[in-house]
Amino acid sequence: MLKLMYITNRVEVATIAENNGVQRIFVDMEYIGKADRQGGMDTVQSRHTVEDIRAIKQKLKKAEIMARCNPLHDATENYPSSKDEIDMAISAGADILMLPYFKSASEVKEFIRLVGGRAKTLPLVETPEAVACIDEILALDGLDEIFVGLNDLSLGYGKKFMFELLVDGTVETLCNKFKLKGIPYGFGGIAGLGKGALPAEKVIAEHYRLGSTCAILSRSFCNTNVITDINEIENIFSVGLKEIRAYEEKCANGEIDLLKNKNEINVVVKQIINSIG
Repeated sequence: MLKLMYITNRVEVATIAENNGVQRIFVDMEYIGKADRQGGMDTVQSRHTVEDIRAIKQKLKKAEIMARCNPLHDATENYPSSKDEIDMAISAGADILMLPYFKSASEVKEFIRLVGGRAKTLPLVETPEAVACIDEILALDGLDEIFVGLNDLSLGYGKKFMFELLVDGTVETLCNKFKLKGIPYGFGGIAGLGKGALPAEKVIAEHYRLGSTCAILSRSFCNTNVITDINEIENIFSVGLKEIRAYEEKCANGEIDLLKNKNEINVVVKQIINSIG
């Protein structure tokens, strides 16, 4: 069963997610450079805070809090340094810290040093430079998990559609390297069943084929910026998570032909790319 993550800084939504089986609440503090590189894209740019971690931590019973920090940075007039940001996130209750948008193994090494074993470390591979030095990164001590970010990585490679990385071998090559090292890994996001440009069922089955252990529930699963009724949000999580878990059972039990699914992904992604032009 995949560890599912959901991005929110709202206590009531985090509680609903946890109650319906989401194992990780994702507090997203990253903002440095993100708007520039994702300008014009329909992507999530949250600007959550350390106080959001603290507020949610007080209400959660079993789900972990994963906090995405900013890329390594010095202090500015309006924002603390990476060291202080990491210290405050851990103090507020973060169980896992994610480092985004790094380009070298030395950045990951410094991130691990700053965390200092006080929380799990989870680097987010989302630059071509990170992919190029992935063997060096995987040789580091103190690496707990790793995740492939399809949005920024596809931008870095000049792709038209982020799931091209499932077709061109990029994600599979990385997953095989992670597997050899025995490090838990995941990639990308999934929508509710029957949703998504590449249907969620296809993506879930590919997670199982590649041995992935975690995924983000994408904004299209439940966009709380659009859906404001708390009862509707509760219903989406209740129904949607049951459907996802039931489909995962089919993948785990061999009811889904994973190689056939891989071939179908290739066809669908190529159709989408051709339609983009």
